[in-house]
Amino acid sequence: MSSKFQRKIEDFTCEHCGTKTIGNGYTNHCPHCLHSKHVDINPGDRACKCLGLMIPTSVEVKKDGYVINFECQKCGSKKRNKSAVNDNFEAILEIMRKGR
Repeated sequence: MSSKFQRKIEDFTCEHCGTKTIGNGYTNHCPHCLHSKHVDINPGDRACKCLGLMIPTSVEVKKDGYVINFECQKCGSKKRNKSAVNDNFEAILEIMRKGR
């Protein structure tokens, strides 16, 4: 983790699919549809004023799991984050199939 990382334990409702998610301090996307919200400049700081919807665009396979790539629909910013153990694996596979 970057030294700029700030752990924030927050629950949220996904703005894309409406799933209610209980955060653990590392949660940054919806475990059901994998969408996120552009709220951070550095992980956990909640300093970004954009607040756009971050769509999952692609998935990278790593030796220790998956990395989800996101693109903000409002400002075009690109971010990436590790998948979580409770992520919907079918959603991960669907993104991989689409080859976005």
